Amino acid sequence: MKNQNYKQLLKAIGPGIIFAGAAIGGSHLIQSTRAGADFGFKLLIIVILANLFKYPFFEYGIRYTSATGKHLLEGYRSLGKWAVWTFFILSIITGIVNAAALSVVCAGLLSYIFGTGLTTVAYSIILLIICLLILVIGKYPLLDSVMKTMVIVLTITTVIAFFLAFNKGMDVIPGFVGPDIISTSSIFFLIALMGWMPAPIEVSVWTSLWALGRSEQVSYKPTLRESLIDFHIGYIGTAILAVLFLSLGAFIMYGSGLPFSPNGTKFSTQLIHLYTTLFGQWSAYVIAPAAFLTIFSSLLSVMDGYPRTYDASIQTLKLSIAKPKLNMFFVFIVALVITAIIIIIFFTKSMTMMIDMATIISFLAAPIFAFLNFKIVTQKDFPDGFKPPQWLRVLSYFGIIFLSVFSLIYLFTLFFVSL
Repeated sequence: MKNQNYKQLLKAIGPGIIFAGAAIGGSHLIQSTRAGADFGFKLLIIVILANLFKYPFFEYGIRYTSATGKHLLEGYRSLGKWAVWTFFILSIITGIVNAAALSVVCAGLLSYIFGTGLTTVAYSIILLIICLLILVIGKYPLLDSVMKTMVIVLTITTVIAFFLAFNKGMDVIPGFVGPDIISTSSIFFLIALMGWMPAPIEVSVWTSLWALGRSEQVSYKPTLRESLIDFHIGYIGTAILAVLFLSLGAFIMYGSGLPFSPNGTKFSTQLIHLYTTLFGQWSAYVIAPAAFLTIFSSLLSVMDGYPRTYDASIQTLKLSIAKPKLNMFFVFIVALVITAIIIIIFFTKSMTMMIDMATIISFLAAPIFAFLNFKIVTQKDFPDGFKPPQWLRVLSYFGIIFLSVFSLIYLFTLFFVSL
């Protein structure tokens, strides 16, 4: 009997791992490491709280799908078309920016690793095409296999990198004074950090769609318990990795006195360079693959998640462009690749500003999507056996307050303090 339960659990494992791959890109390697590099361990509590207070709203995506057999957008539709439209429009804005930004960072790391004559633009195009081929030819099953492999390798290399850094310890130069944590620029960075920590809340829609894709792949509908085990593996794993990446920045970069680039690609290569300087060239074989896999796993999941949700959105809204014989997922992923390439070619110099804009938009929208997710699983007609327990409801209230307060702080700082 236990063996049978174990086999059924294995059939449920997948969406949580893909979620981990989606989460540990820009928010971890760049934002978490940058938090440690600039502020040491001062922002550790913020990273932990962001993971804690966003937890219920990601969990509700899995809970809703497990209870209804439907994706989260159909839950939004039950509240009104405005909810689906809000999600759809926001996803279009952030999707294009995220795909372009992640491919550029990933391309920069490839250029650093291989040192070939290819430009960043050329590498970016190659990476986007590789993602397209993986997702169009292999579809969900190949995505599932690739992401599981990458997340395992990424976790191992990141843990090794952490222990290397921990063994070295912090080496702050005499007289070093870190930036003021309550300054305007620090608050803007803080909001950007929390916007994608561990991921934008709208990614909860992706996990519900991936859960349906996994069920279709293995022809098995997991129980709520099995689905939550899979989700917790991915979510807790991303939280731990966020702490590890912040620690890497604190141990290796904080107090070094070096100016760190706001550009994600240059910042990542600076991190690798510091490792090779401190530990020797051999350490690049650990940290460089970890950095590349971190970004590429996010890029691949983003290239699947956004087109998948665009397709689901127009189906849910019953828009006329959703032709029965037309593979809208293919249409959207090709469109995403093309628009990302256009942005890379013409707007690369503005990429850092665009990333910050996308993360801030995601954070400001977070209280809205948090409330929607909470509302859906606490409605009267939602199955009683699947409704969240009291402790999770209480955590949800605190989460909505946490996200709303920081959104108000950001807006106050933007419109009043910055003047």
